Amino acid sequence: MEAKAIAKSLRVSPIKTRLTIDLIRGKQVSEAQAILANINKKSARLIKKVLDSAVANAVNNNGADETSLYVKEARVDAGPVMKRHMFDSRSHIGHKDRRTSHIIITVATK
Repeated sequence: MEAKAIAKSLRVSPIKTRLTIDLIRGKQVSEAQAILANINKKSARLIKKVLDSAVANAVNNNGADETSLYVKEARVDAGPVMKRHMFDSRSHIGHKDRRTSHIIITVATK
């Protein structure tokens, strides 16, 4: 049995988020939650919310046992980019793009 949770357009860069999500891919859910609880990053807090939602979906919708779940798929896709401009030196326009992420986590039973 599989259950999935998706969070879209989160205000964190996908490159930074991938560094955190690589740590939990393929791990047991309890171990992944412990890893995310000890990482002091914004992306870790957002990933933990999505992981908890995927676990709740598996338990409530599919009747799965929470202790037997593991992270089957964990990926981060790039979301829409908010393009911002600012004045630069010598009358040029600089870019300061604000990137967003889509976090997709699938949990399954072994």
